[in-house]
Amino acid sequence: MKYRYTDKVINLFEENYGELKPFLNFNNAFQLLVAVVLSAQCTDKRVNIITDKLFKVYSKPSDLAIKNPKEFEDEIKTCGMFHNKAKNLIETSKILSEKYNDDVPANFDALVSLPGVGRKSANVILGTYFNEDRFPVDTHVFRVANRLGLADSDTPEKTENDLTGIIPSNLWMKMHRWLIYHGRTYCMARNPKCSDCFLKNYCRYYKKLL
Repeated sequence: MKYRYTDKVINLFEENYGELKPFLNFNNAFQLLVAVVLSAQCTDKRVNIITDKLFKVYSKPSDLAIKNPKEFEDEIKTCGMFHNKAKNLIETSKILSEKYNDDVPANFDALVSLPGVGRKSANVILGTYFNEDRFPVDTHVFRVANRLGLADSDTPEKTENDLTGIIPSNLWMKMHRWLIYHGRTYCMARNPKCSDCFLKNYCRYYKKLL
């Protein structure tokens, strides 16, 4: 897929956003995994409020593996889908405690085999904590990349393939965060601020509005 403005978009993102830190708070790989699972259909702001309390109690898998699911549900119920998330996180904690000696494996296949951890979540963990060149595609990345024209795909995985094909690998995680931040700041799902956007001259979606 060809997109003429890749370098221009990268430069404008760098100029406007620079070095963005991870949006989720964590102290270790396990806490990042917990935060990422909780973030499904939930804002990072809400997750950080929840984990501020959680991480004072749960710092490793064995801390959570012994927790009663109903009690844990009460601790995360403000993030939505708390029943499934509680069940998955406790099951995942048991696996990490028993099979991986309380560690989080730095391996994609091992991560996606864990309850509640999908492709995007595994890529976030590997890219954020283990510093691998990964390009996680969430709803913001999917929407903004396809609106701009960086991608032209109907699924997150195809969008990931499009992006990794035109973005230098050392910029994948930076671009991941730039696209998320841009999606929250300008390119919202509803009522995007197209006229104020510094990328409008290079955006396929904006050109269709003219």
